[in-house]
Amino acid sequence: MPDAFKLVSTAGDQSIDVKPGQTLVVGRAVTSDVPIFDPTISRQHAQVTARDGGVAVKDLGSSNGTFLNGSRVTECTAAPNDVITFGKVAFYVRPVAAPAPAPKPPTSAGFAVPHKPAGATIVRQLPVRESGSLSSPLKALEEEVAKATAEPDAATARNAKKLELLLEISKALSRQQDVDKLLESVVDFTFQVMDVDRVSILLHEPGGTDPIPRISKSRLGEGSASARHVPKSIVGQVVNERVAILTDNAAEDERFKGKSIMLQSVRSAMGAPLMSSDGTVLGLIYVDNLTSTHAFTAEDLEFLIAFSGVAAVAIENGQLGDRLRREAMVLSNFQRYFAPDLAKQIAEHSEEVKLGGAKRPVVIFFSDIRGFTSMSENMAPESVATLLGEYFNEMVEIVFRHGGTLDKFIGDAIMALWGAPLASDNDADKAMAAAIDMQRALVPLNEHWKATGKPEIAIGIGINFGEVFAGNIGSEQRMEYTVLGDAVNTASRLCSNAGRGEIMVSEPLFKRLKNPPPVEARDPIKVKGKSKPVPIYHVKY
Repeated sequence: MPDAFKLVSTAGDQSIDVKPGQTLVVGRAVTSDVPIFDPTISRQHAQVTARDGGVAVKDLGSSNGTFLNGSRVTECTAAPNDVITFGKVAFYVRPVAAPAPAPKPPTSAGFAVPHKPAGATIVRQLPVRESGSLSSPLKALEEEVAKATAEPDAATARNAKKLELLLEISKALSRQQDVDKLLESVVDFTFQVMDVDRVSILLHEPGGTDPIPRISKSRLGEGSASARHVPKSIVGQVVNERVAILTDNAAEDERFKGKSIMLQSVRSAMGAPLMSSDGTVLGLIYVDNLTSTHAFTAEDLEFLIAFSGVAAVAIENGQLGDRLRREAMVLSNFQRYFAPDLAKQIAEHSEEVKLGGAKRPVVIFFSDIRGFTSMSENMAPESVATLLGEYFNEMVEIVFRHGGTLDKFIGDAIMALWGAPLASDNDADKAMAAAIDMQRALVPLNEHWKATGKPEIAIGIGINFGEVFAGNIGSEQRMEYTVLGDAVNTASRLCSNAGRGEIMVSEPLFKRLKNPPPVEARDPIKVKGKSKPVPIYHVKY
């Protein structure tokens, strides 16, 4: 049989037992056999297997590599006292002495007598229900404290103190709105009220399947990587079965035996789900003790359940507050640029509204007032502002009515988009319809301006289709959605070549139209950055 080995981190804060016949996956994912929460570790980084004379190591295509005594390797066998490094986390290879053979169990009449290991685990498992509203735990705790305080016996008095503590914690958490600071408070309270070595809170991320550690701390002064070790066996059972569990002696707990809890030197542990008001699992709170078996009691588990209920309410309300603040930011930044229904859709998916963007095919639209500079020189500033206001109000309403996005005003020019941030299969037709409506809307506007002594105006329009960078540019406090790229320059050039009352479109745009209007080919135009002239069409409307 192959030898057994132990991998001991050079920092001294973690050890991994590699037993004969056992292959372990090392990685940053919680579901790894050996989770190591370090940024240089890939989700599935490497696998290790015990062999005669050493530990076989195989890199699983990690980004930052696996090393044997400083040399990068794909596969190797590490001998005793060698150093294996995953990313930047290093481990010594240490041999483990074979255990003495276990004594044979006593027999009676030729049949084995069942044997219970000394110090076998005491396990308790309790279902956890959804949390209530923010006010419900406070009110319930106040009622329970009043009731318990009136009772004279010692057990009830002890419970009263616990309830008073929960009540104070609940009040303190209700005042904290920032989720990250809230999680810090929950962890700090856990250390204050329970005899634990490590605390971790894991939360589900949008679109994720497994909860991710959001905060982890150790009372023992270990590094943050060690503090973030949460046995995947406990995570899976707590989240999937929606139960709080207590294991008093992890080494003898048959549910976890041979899994990651054995690898992380956990002696006693508890976990409780964080249940939302609608019954979904937000995540879990996990605590453990690395030095003592039987460190927790049934009362500790019940207290953790109560505490997790209070924490879940606070976390859910904090997340709601974060979402509302993000939606308010999105609306303030974007409602001037998107049609109201589109702005609402973006606000409802505000977790997707972040700095940055991606390449995507988009319809780009430019319109420009012809001769505006010379016209405005003969007008009072107030008259110019009034005319532009009336003009922009009408034009933007047309953009929104046809499902477009107002990108920006550039002096007297309008830049609009179709296909970003939300696309449809008839974006080109929507943009074309908007352009024709704009030209037609100028007829009554010019009649109104002429009647009030203002000059009449004419606009030129250019529309192109192409791939651009589309995304949010700016800062977290102020973002603007825009597009960048060669296709934008071509659209602007088309607009410049459009005469008074004309609509000019590119060949890529014309080919995208499902219901094209009559067009007339014009001489191709030269566009900066393009080696060949660009074919263009004049739209007859």
